[in-house]
Amino acid sequence: MQNSPMKLINQRIGLILGMIAAIALTAGAMIAATAQAAPAIVGDAAPDFSVVDSEGNIRTLDEFAGQRVILEWTNHGCPFVKKHYSEPRTNMQSLQSDYGSLENTVWLSVISSAPGKQGYFEADEANAHATTVGASPDAILLDPDGVMGKSYGAQTTPHMFIIDSDENQTLIYNGAIDNKPTANPAHIDSATNYIISGFEKLAAGEAIDPGTTKSYGCTVKYAS
Repeated sequence: MQNSPMKLINQRIGLILGMIAAIALTAGAMIAATAQAAPAIVGDAAPDFSVVDSEGNIRTLDEFAGQRVILEWTNHGCPFVKKHYSEPRTNMQSLQSDYGSLENTVWLSVISSAPGKQGYFEADEANAHATTVGASPDAILLDPDGVMGKSYGAQTTPHMFIIDSDENQTLIYNGAIDNKPTANPAHIDSATNYIISGFEKLAAGEAIDPGTTKSYGCTVKYAS
């Protein structure tokens, strides 16, 4: 028996409405995914985090209330990271020692590489590597699921963030370690280091300028 014209019209309307609903759901999911991946914005409160460090301790942003926090995204296999850790300059280690040791300031290295990807470390491996290269962050945060990295919009290794010691824990720097986007250690000495210049501004009672720069390096090796 053939369907009536009205029944056919109703079926087509139902099909169209179903397609519209599916498109809306897909668009909503894309918007949500984009929101989750949005970079942390200088001037806003820094995203909270709760991750395990290489000593097995849960570390949260609240723990560091009243302190300035320097976040360094790292990946031991990345040539741009090696640039800053290699002899003879050992640039990153010097920064960790100089600025992580300041009063009310902590330096946290973050590993967001997923298992099986470049830069991934188990806790004991992370500690052993830090000892080998002479790194001295206050803690190494392990973020293999990438939740912390994506909440900050960490894109590269290295990627640097500075969080202020104010009540809101305001993000005051987001970007590159310096203005020489190469993997050549010979360029370190002639570069403007944004951690150094940023803390010089803070010591003078001024805002970090620029507060946002484009990070460079290897892409963070997220699971997806």
